[in-house]
Amino acid sequence: MARTEHFHDPDGPRPNRIVTAATAFVQDEEGRVLLIQRSDNGLWALPGGTQEVGERIATTAERETEEETGYRVRVTDFIGVYSDPDHVIAYADGEVRQQFALSFRAELIGGELATSEESPEVRWIEADELDDVPMHPSVRLRVDHGLQRRAKPYIG
Repeated sequence: MARTEHFHDPDGPRPNRIVTAATAFVQDEEGRVLLIQRSDNGLWALPGGTQEVGERIATTAERETEEETGYRVRVTDFIGVYSDPDHVIAYADGEVRQQFALSFRAELIGGELATSEESPEVRWIEADELDDVPMHPSVRLRVDHGLQRRAKPYIG
């Protein structure tokens, strides 16, 4: 589904929905970060998606990572809450979501690289290459927080 993100845009649409989402920050043994290229906007992002009814939020991050990347992961830590009301996502069907995502650190436990309809490209990216990868500022914030290994979770 086509989507347009509005980030601190005074002319952006007003949200009409909040949907709980989770992302997984995963690094390999070389310290590279697992990223997907989103099919809906072409930008790079952490794997993740929306929580299903009856599912624990950490399981959402694990399930979505496997669906989008082919890798099985296990959540090990909490990075932060990302709920900026000035970040909204407008969908072609009229839904406008206020961002609400929980980001988790996860470790790789199996699987192998695979793409999906939502993620036509999956890559392990070196930290010093992140500036060359087009990603939304809200995603970059989560990646930076994951790399920083902050003592306390981000609440924002």
